[in-house]
Amino acid sequence: MAETTTTYAGNDLTADLAPGSLITQDGQIQWAGLLIGPGTPFNVDRTGLQGWEDLPEYDSSDADRPTSHGAWPGSRYAKPRKISGTIVLIPEFNGAAEAVRALRQSLALLDEERWLTVRLHGELLAVRARIAQRVVPADQGFATQGSSRMSIQWLASDPRRYGVNEQSASTTPPQPESGLTWPLTWPLNWGQAKSTGDAVAENTGSAATHPVIVFRGPCSMPTVTERVSKRRLRYAIDLAAGDELVVDTANGTVMLNNTASRRHTAMADSSPEELFLLEPGRTELSFRPDGATPEALMTVRWRNAEW
Repeated sequence: MAETTTTYAGNDLTADLAPGSLITQDGQIQWAGLLIGPGTPFNVDRTGLQGWEDLPEYDSSDADRPTSHGAWPGSRYAKPRKISGTIVLIPEFNGAAEAVRALRQSLALLDEERWLTVRLHGELLAVRARIAQRVVPADQGFATQGSSRMSIQWLASDPRRYGVNEQSASTTPPQPESGLTWPLTWPLNWGQAKSTGDAVAENTGSAATHPVIVFRGPCSMPTVTERVSKRRLRYAIDLAAGDELVVDTANGTVMLNNTASRRHTAMADSSPEELFLLEPGRTELSFRPDGATPEALMTVRWRNAEW
């Protein structure tokens, strides 16, 4: 029999650890601080996980055509993702009590979501989820041997699955070329611009993802524009040197130095934060603040997203 390790011993099993930080091989699942799968007392049944690779359910705004066949296609919005599976508990009998206590702690009803990460074929994907159901039959095998087949269900309010590694891109404001050098020589050389003020964010997944955008001063009216859709985020605020304005587009928050909300400073031509998305593929972003110095900076952070 393969050797197992009690990775839960002494750990805070509800800790919101970095996604995939405990996983070492394919077939393993990390739920908060608990590791499930090969090499642990908690094995996944051969039926695997349900709802992990499936498209989530969705709401549709399709409208039936009143005088013709079919309907007008509308928007579709995915519902929370339900992920379920059967976990086979096969601990050494003298470790059954410890394993059961670990399950009680890790599979509890909590208000805050945790990272649920799965590794398949070398790929790590993660969702933010909560425990929705835990069914552990207290049958004869469980009572006499400590073994059980338990059903677990997670509910992810955001149905997208994310890469575990956060990506980032940064740029300073546009800075002009150095200009011609005298005496003139042919061909003329205008010099290279120190910064174009543009950044490229590439989402290699199949679903649009929400970025976190950080503006750092000194600058006024920090502005970022997506060059294809022309969606824009612009804020009437002056940032001093060292100030940071953090725009979390998923949560729709705009925080100054992580202490005070500044969402009310959004200009009339600024898009709602929740609609500022990075579609699959390359997204070109332009950083155009007012009164900026070369020390001003925009940083975009995101995770690749999959359906």
